[in-house]
Amino acid sequence: MNGTTDSLKRKAAAQAGFARRFIDLAGGYWAGEEKWKVRLLTVALLVLTVGQVVVPVMINLWSEKLFDALEQRSMDRFFTMIGAVGVIILFSIVNTFLHLRVKRRLQLGWRRWLTRKVLDGWLARGRQHQVTYLPGDHDNPDGRIAEDIRIATEMAIDLGHSLTYCVILLISFTNILWMLSGTVAVTVWDTELSVPGHLLFIALIYAAIGTSIAWVVGQPLVRAVNRRQGYEADFRFGLARIRENAQPIALLHGETAERGRLVRLFEGVRLGWHGQTVALGHMMLFSATYSVLSAAFPILVAAPRYIAGTISLGVLMQTAQAFQQTVGALSWPIDNLPRAAEWKASVERVLSLQDALRQLDDEVCGDADHIVVERSDVHRSLCFHQTSISDPDGKRILLPFDLEVHRGDRVLIVGDPVAAIRLFRAVAGVWPWGSGRIALPAHTRVFFMPERPYLPHDTLRAVLSYPGPITLEGNDVAAAALARVGLAHLIRRLDDTDSWDSVLAVPEQQRLGFARLLIRRPDWIFIEDATDSLDPASEEELLELLEQELPTATLLTIGSHAALEPHHRRKLVLDRGDGFVQLREETCAKAVTAA
Repeated sequence: MNGTTDSLKRKAAAQAGFARRFIDLAGGYWAGEEKWKVRLLTVALLVLTVGQVVVPVMINLWSEKLFDALEQRSMDRFFTMIGAVGVIILFSIVNTFLHLRVKRRLQLGWRRWLTRKVLDGWLARGRQHQVTYLPGDHDNPDGRIAEDIRIATEMAIDLGHSLTYCVILLISFTNILWMLSGTVAVTVWDTELSVPGHLLFIALIYAAIGTSIAWVVGQPLVRAVNRRQGYEADFRFGLARIRENAQPIALLHGETAERGRLVRLFEGVRLGWHGQTVALGHMMLFSATYSVLSAAFPILVAAPRYIAGTISLGVLMQTAQAFQQTVGALSWPIDNLPRAAEWKASVERVLSLQDALRQLDDEVCGDADHIVVERSDVHRSLCFHQTSISDPDGKRILLPFDLEVHRGDRVLIVGDPVAAIRLFRAVAGVWPWGSGRIALPAHTRVFFMPERPYLPHDTLRAVLSYPGPITLEGNDVAAAALARVGLAHLIRRLDDTDSWDSVLAVPEQQRLGFARLLIRRPDWIFIEDATDSLDPASEEELLELLEQELPTATLLTIGSHAALEPHHRRKLVLDRGDGFVQLREETCAKAVTAA
């Protein structure tokens, strides 16, 4: 017994924790910049929901009058009831239309607000990159933001509206059913007792039994929905990966391998679908029985009083409708369990992503040891103070070192590629794992050139100025940059929009990265193997161009090409040994020759 009690307490605590986390995540919509507008829409939705309840109440009263008129064969009262139902229909149409507009406006506004909030947390300070290194259930952030936030907000309002509707409906028809029940005499052990509102108690017991059975039957459905959504997300991610890497897959003729991978992923979708189908089948068997019984049961319960002549036909039908509406309101958990399970699963996926982002905040801004990157007027050079690089799990990669790179230096970094790339990311402020400080001069323009430049789906002019705020009006600057890097044939396409990472060959993409560099003209340049796809002559041409166009810029380059060394004055070697990487400095061949 104690074990059962403890289990129930844990479940209640988990549900309370889930509700609190969801409110922390999404509740700020009602306290934001447009809070009065949002609150007004919420009040309007509540008023219109009350209007929705008014319709079945009026129909209930109308049915009593109609069936009494039929029982009395009164044509005048019959025509009056026809006019009355027309008024009810008109009211229902207007109320339903307004309710739909207000509800959908509130749903879209909430989704937009929450999407922006999560995007602001995800696309900030390199988190979209950092979060991929954290363990936990936060994969496929694109699906969580696009689909799960939609479900979390839209279904929350749908479920909240239906629950509010059922509560108001229950209050309204509880009163009606109590009055229609009258008082019945029940004999218990030769004692006659008067029981008021007996139909209400029957309805409560009937709904309680149905809800309890549905809850037991519906638990496997909740688990099945969670599993299926995970499988669906994996399949969507697999498709997105193929779309993003369509060109290399085509070049390697990897279609067969990718088809096999997608078939395996879809097998998970099939298993999830089958599991949900089985669980839904069990639920539908119960729901079908329950819905038919709910239509017949109230008439069977109230019929003896009509047969005895104590109530009219109109009261009988009004009683049956009131009973159905009361049971229907009490059956909200039965009717909404599958949707509530889907909503909860989506909210959990959004919360998992949010938790991962908060974990990053704790690691970067909290008490945990991390690399501090700062901009300071005091520093005229790039300074590393006891800087070390670690994995996200705390395992040290690069041992602590001190280093100063002066303005105008040309530094080549060779050796362990993992440590080199993460060192660059640490300077960029997107790799916080490690310790020590990195100081950069304030008010200097810094430019990072990865191995493959990011080319957004936009006009070529916008691609060259990415990420802004440089605006390339006219063709002079953009055309000159393209011509200087050997891409003159693209000048005519400056205003074309295309998927440039698919249209352009990899060497052309790397040349485009140098064109972007010439346009931005930074003070500090960090190059990460950005010439590895070029032939030696083209590589030499672009490196000389860099020296001609940006002679005073500071250059730090990761690369192992022999052609790189003559263009640098210092060389940093990252040696791996005994599980760690250690930094040491050598003199470049160019500097030796000059000496």
